[in-house]
Amino acid sequence: MLNITKKTLNIKNDLDGYETINQLDQRPHHKTFNKLLIGSLLGSILFSFLPWTQNIQGNGFVTTVSPEQRPQTIQTAIAGRIEKWYVEEGQYVNKGDTILFISEIKEDYMDPNLVLNTQNQMDAKKLSEESYGDKANTLSSQIVAINQERSLKSQQAKNKIEQLLLKITSDSMDLEAVKTQLKIAQTQFKRSQNLNAEGLKPLTDVEEKRLKLQDAEAKIITQQNKFLTTKNELINARLEISRINAEYADKSSKAESDRFSALSNQFDTEAQVNKLQNQVTNYKMRNEMYYIKAPQNGYVNRALQSGIGETIKEGTPVVSIMPAKYDIAVESFIEPIDLPLIHTGEKVRIWFDGWPTIIFSGWPNSSYGTFGGTIVAVENFISPNGKYRILIAPDKEDYDWPKELSIGAGAQTFALLNNVPIWFEIWRQLNGFPPNFYTPTDGSAEIKK
Repeated sequence: MLNITKKTLNIKNDLDGYETINQLDQRPHHKTFNKLLIGSLLGSILFSFLPWTQNIQGNGFVTTVSPEQRPQTIQTAIAGRIEKWYVEEGQYVNKGDTILFISEIKEDYMDPNLVLNTQNQMDAKKLSEESYGDKANTLSSQIVAINQERSLKSQQAKNKIEQLLLKITSDSMDLEAVKTQLKIAQTQFKRSQNLNAEGLKPLTDVEEKRLKLQDAEAKIITQQNKFLTTKNELINARLEISRINAEYADKSSKAESDRFSALSNQFDTEAQVNKLQNQVTNYKMRNEMYYIKAPQNGYVNRALQSGIGETIKEGTPVVSIMPAKYDIAVESFIEPIDLPLIHTGEKVRIWFDGWPTIIFSGWPNSSYGTFGGTIVAVENFISPNGKYRILIAPDKEDYDWPKELSIGAGAQTFALLNNVPIWFEIWRQLNGFPPNFYTPTDGSAEIKK
């Protein structure tokens, strides 16, 4: 270094000459402080071995166990115009009480006699349906009569054929007899000629036999003609059967066609009747929707629409209602890392906003102002806030929850887990580890079984 100054830097000063320095060793404070420091250290070490109850904390709000007991909004099922209010905000209403009346704004439903006119149309269609049914029944009877007449006509023609067959047999026998007579007459005529030639018979006898021969020849021609006529009549009778079958088949087919047409019109009319009946029911139900009624007993919290003459659409919220009777519960949200440690039926401690509490989460027995709860539902799908939702009902074995609790009030919860030393809990928190894995006693017993 440069020797700029003339003073020497390595010379030591003697402090014993100062009175304040000499009195420092005589003061007792440092001994007391050392004792306090050592005592605090020993106390901290002993404190770190005290038991600490691990817990899962969450926050939420007061709700109800059943969804039907939660506050709800009433919407309009149809579009309309507000005509009259029947309730005020804060008023108690019973189930079925009228809250609001709206009028129609769609031109398809503005007819005041719409239901009556549609009912008359349906009645007229029913009469038409009955007429078609009667026509179908009449045609069925007509078809039966046609078939019966056809059967009789066919039987009559068959009987005639049988008669002609018998007549043909008779004519054929008569023809054979005539042929026999012709042969006899021919034989007698030839014999008479021979005898006349020998002079044994007179000529008159020959002429008599000739007349008999000619008469026999005439009879055989007549009989053959009669036999052929009978055959022609048999052919005509058979043709008559075919004509009868064709005629009555045409009549029966036409009647069947008319019957099916009547049935088709009946079914079509029946479909129209059902459609009109559906419209009548829909119109009646729509008329009932003009009066918006309370779905259950409760209090009108807030009117979401206001004024007279305001037009609203389908599904527009009108009023919100708080049910009069409900089973209170707490809806809490926990971190995803704590979800495996939560089980249905486990006990939970809760403290509500507005109630004085002194909370020691690690020493629940020393806490004041907390209430017992039981987990009744655990949601397995994450909520929009990035946490999992659990539903907690009052613990029947613990103190009753305050009757003054209102739906929507804030609540803090913590579920009790295992007991561990405080040093272990501090070490776990510093390292960001989750609490010890925890399973219910009943579940463990089932696993052991």
